[in-house]
Amino acid sequence: MNTSIVLTIIAADQPGIIQTVSTALTNHGGNWIQSSMSSLAGQFAGILLVSVPQENTDACLAELHGLEARGLRITAHASASASGVGETNTYALDLVGNDRPGIVLEITALLAKHKVSVHELETAVESASMGGGEIFRATAQLVVPATTDIDLLEAELEDLANDLMVDIRFS
Repeated sequence: MNTSIVLTIIAADQPGIIQTVSTALTNHGGNWIQSSMSSLAGQFAGILLVSVPQENTDACLAELHGLEARGLRITAHASASASGVGETNTYALDLVGNDRPGIVLEITALLAKHKVSVHELETAVESASMGGGEIFRATAQLVVPATTDIDLLEAELEDLANDLMVDIRFS
């Protein structure tokens, strides 16, 4: 039987971080299942799901935590089982508009009000090609309970888009 573990990794960006973590996993029969990693402001940031044989879990976690001496800050959490939300549907949300503080807060507050879970979120701020300023872009994969009134959610997203002066596509 295997244990599923979600790991987060933060370190000064440098060559070999992924190789170092994958070596520790392989040393204990671990398998790299899914990951998302990026370099942000000179820091390596990653989150990954691994599977480790149950009998090797403690030793694997000890080796991973030992990597802190090499500058890798690793946090590990056993993955939770499904939360009993019931039936769900998946939707995509794309947002684009002039950047300003609070966009993510206001969108996620509305989603939380409707019990919508953000499964994946990618954001970026880029220079506007004309007129200066910066453009905020977000793409999200949402998990929506089947009982959610989609028409109401969509209407509230449209109202919020108008308030924030952004374009939102919800599909």
